[in-house]
Amino acid sequence: MIEIRDLTVSIGGTSLIRSLALDVAEGEWVAIIGPNGAGKSTLCKTLIGIQAADGGQISLGGRPVRKLSSRDRARLVAYVPQAPAIPPGLTVADYVLLGRTPFIRGLGVDRPADVATMSEALDHLGLAKFAGRTLSSLSGGERQRVLIARALAQEAPVILLDEPTTSLDLGAQQDVLDLIDRLRSRLGLTVVTTLHDLTLAGQYADRLALMDSGRIVVSGDAREVLTEENIERYYGARMKVIVEQGRPMVIPVRGPVPVRNTEDEAAS
Repeated sequence: MIEIRDLTVSIGGTSLIRSLALDVAEGEWVAIIGPNGAGKSTLCKTLIGIQAADGGQISLGGRPVRKLSSRDRARLVAYVPQAPAIPPGLTVADYVLLGRTPFIRGLGVDRPADVATMSEALDHLGLAKFAGRTLSSLSGGERQRVLIARALAQEAPVILLDEPTTSLDLGAQQDVLDLIDRLRSRLGLTVVTTLHDLTLAGQYADRLALMDSGRIVVSGDAREVLTEENIERYYGARMKVIVEQGRPMVIPVRGPVPVRNTEDEAAS
């Protein structure tokens, strides 16, 4: 569903992504992990066209994105950013209806089919009772579900979520990721997330891709990627990895913090 080959991205002369390659299969959930500044959010923005690439190729559903209009790309990938700009006073229903923008032409009048799709997205996420509420009146977990509902209303086969659990408490984090997993199964979605919490990434994703210094340095299932050696090397963190029911859990261990070893340092 997603093919990235030799992707290079720089901003202001600083290289943020270097010769990156990644494949995501249809229906797969891939979590992009890595330390701050590794390039995770830049990769998300490049996938949806917010950030331009300097070189390489991205294909969505077998179609090179450089040949797609922004409208066509939006019909293939729905993006849930970390901190979206939400106009004050906007209701839940109106915000979710914005997901229909790639399908609305001419004078921008909402069709009955668009309203029906919006209502269906609210129903999928148990949000129908909040339709007339403003987003500012919702809790963090409820608001995150609304952001996902807007992405669902876009009816794209790929959903891209940048840190969907940021600022949520533990219960809300689990609720959001459980919801994403159910929607993926029910609707046949392909899911790509960036996640800081390594245990959550290992519990939910089919595959993890660990980024460092603009490259994917390790990729595979959670037990292959979330090793104490990898965490120490790329995060400079002391962790204990425990496997429970076949999935790794990453637990901080008190003690001297190891020196982080980046790819550049390792190559020097």
